[in-house]
Amino acid sequence: MAQQAVQKNTVYVGGLAEEVNEAILHAAFIPFGDIKDVKTPLDQATQKHRSFGFVTFLEKEDAAVAMDNMDGAELYGRVLTVNYALPERIKGGEQGWAAQPIWADADTWFERQQEEEEMQRIQAENQAAMRAAEELHRKKLAEERQGEKEEDREMKDDPMARAEAEVLNQG
Repeated sequence: MAQQAVQKNTVYVGGLAEEVNEAILHAAFIPFGDIKDVKTPLDQATQKHRSFGFVTFLEKEDAAVAMDNMDGAELYGRVLTVNYALPERIKGGEQGWAAQPIWADADTWFERQQEEEEMQRIQAENQAAMRAAEELHRKKLAEERQGEKEEDREMKDDPMARAEAEVLNQG
């Protein structure tokens, strides 16, 4: 799978608050250089942006400075993620269609699924080990208590042991 080349003068801005629009995004990034374009793709169902946008600068250096300064910064109470953007998508009306077929990331999807299953298996093993350790601990405590009860019973049955215990307790 070929790696998509990044667009060095366009930054992806993720983590946008609902109230942030293109004008606010423009105002937040203009201190870093002249801006050619700002886009916040809309969700067709809600007609609201999907909490991310793109800012295209005239100069690549300005995009790099904006990324360095704004990644991790806060805007309207939300922490932003700012990276170089991947190439623009092929246009299909306003919603835009992905430049890659839907199965292109199937391998990484399967890898993520396998990693997730492995983590769940490890967690289940750890939980089982903890339960086994707790059960063993409970058994040992029960055995110790049982041993103490047997000692008490032996003392009641053995007059010599009772007498020894009394002498030891007095001394």
